[in-house]
Amino acid sequence: MMITHDTRCALEAVVDLLNTAPEGGATSAPDALSDVPSLHEFVARNAFSDVGTLTERDLASVRSVRARFAQVFAADDDRSAAELLNSLVAAAGTTPRLTDHDGYDWHVHYFAPGASVADHLAADGGMALAFLVVAGERERLRRCEAPDCRHAFVDLSRNRSRRYCDSRTCGNRLHVAAYRARRREAAS
Repeated sequence: MMITHDTRCALEAVVDLLNTAPEGGATSAPDALSDVPSLHEFVARNAFSDVGTLTERDLASVRSVRARFAQVFAADDDRSAAELLNSLVAAAGTTPRLTDHDGYDWHVHYFAPGASVADHLAADGGMALAFLVVAGERERLRRCEAPDCRHAFVDLSRNRSRRYCDSRTCGNRLHVAAYRARRREAAS
């Protein structure tokens, strides 16, 4: 599956946004988008272009978009995901346009010039997710299988075999635990 640079960036931003939510809805885990400065960090980390002054209203809107993306990841089937994405992208008032900024070759932005950060996310992220649905690749939208982690990720591996958000942390931790359990069992 070929994914362009801008689509990959939009998917990464969606995943990053989802992973700012409290883990698995747990009330003990902090919300990483708790205030406007944390929203500034999110915007900078994802190198969003054409974002004006961020406010509490932007924060609330971005959190709303985050909840809608979570519904797409949890959708039971392609039709449900498509309905959610159609609604999300339509509400963002998409205005596809070609652009070549910041040293990148021509690519498409789906948000209107001067759009809010929430509309930027909804339009570009929604279209990136829509491309996966159209390609029959929605199963690539996953949650980490580590029992103590529910981070979102998009499995872009060739054989769709990725199970953990990060193989160096979650995957390695589980493999080490399984190894130690086998060693204990063999020693008894």
